[in-house]
Amino acid sequence: MTTGLPETRREVVARARELRPQLAEDAVRIDAEGADPTENLRRLGEAGLQRVNVPAGFGGLWDGGPFGGWRETVETIAEVSAADGSTGQCWATTALVAREVFGSDLDPGTKRALAGELMHEGRRFVASNAETGGTGPVTGRRVAGGLVVDGTKTFNTDSGGGGRDLSCVSFTLDGETPRHRALVRLDDPALEARGDWDNMGQRGTCSQTIVYHDVFVPDGWHFASAAPDPYFLCAVMLLHAALLQGIGEGAFEAAVGYLRELDRPSMPRFGAAATDPLIHRQLGEMSSELAASRALLVTTAAELEDPSVDAGELGVRGFRSKVASTRAGLDVASRVHDLTGARSTSNRYRFDRFWRNARTFGSHDSLDVKNALIGDYELSGQFPVLSDYVKF
Repeated sequence: MTTGLPETRREVVARARELRPQLAEDAVRIDAEGADPTENLRRLGEAGLQRVNVPAGFGGLWDGGPFGGWRETVETIAEVSAADGSTGQCWATTALVAREVFGSDLDPGTKRALAGELMHEGRRFVASNAETGGTGPVTGRRVAGGLVVDGTKTFNTDSGGGGRDLSCVSFTLDGETPRHRALVRLDDPALEARGDWDNMGQRGTCSQTIVYHDVFVPDGWHFASAAPDPYFLCAVMLLHAALLQGIGEGAFEAAVGYLRELDRPSMPRFGAAATDPLIHRQLGEMSSELAASRALLVTTAAELEDPSVDAGELGVRGFRSKVASTRAGLDVASRVHDLTGARSTSNRYRFDRFWRNARTFGSHDSLDVKNALIGDYELSGQFPVLSDYVKF
């Protein structure tokens, strides 16, 4: 078992890959119960994998530009998601919020404290942004020694751990711009977690509703939202792509393992799965599809670390990667039972979780819209007006 913090970014990915079998052991229960992946995230925390998302100045492995080490971040997401999609999305949420927090003008003392919690205590972050279907915008007002946050956020992935984990909640402060963000401990008595997440897939993400009942946030624990980095769009698309990529790879691995154990051919004329050319053909097709989308994901993430092209071009590459990994993940996850047969539909295996997870997260935003934006770019040679395609 690994001990201590990883020394390099490549070691972060290697540790995630090493942990995959252990993380996968709890995947069926997490899906069946819609349970928070507490034990999985504890293991990841003990392995210190979030060190890749902590700046070097605070003891982390993130150096260079805003997305230094993003290749290793997305590769880690893919490895974790292959074991369990919910665990992957929770870990990815913490990674993205950590980048946002450490890249902000938050009090340096608070950043240093959070860096220690993230690397040594397995602290988790919640992205508390969505208000669709809620009671109206979340607002904040200044008071002596800090500010007060009030309102409802309807989608809060990674909030199932509770305790000292932190919600990063966005809101309008005194009606001003830019928007503001505050860090609130999930065990704050003025924060109400509704426990209402009960979706078809990604059931362990606990993406529940959170209500902030006049939560007091002391100075030093809130900050003004900075203007989005021009390459942020690409980074988020790659994060999404990595999650779908991992789910597809997990489905493929599960199917191969099942076929090796049961050795079931597609037709009686073939003696075994190992000598069945129809199974060979399907596995080869899936393997190539996943390898192609993985290559695009990793290449684009590496380009993002030190970009030599403009943000629009790299944004399109991020969209392409999201499309490729989503299609590959959904295709492979939906074909598992074609390979493994009726016996594999038993809830003992719960292989259907791969497709449900991929379909649930893949529905986050439309692939048709992404393809339309890419096509617009191909015809015009210029990045389209993003607000024509994406609702903010």
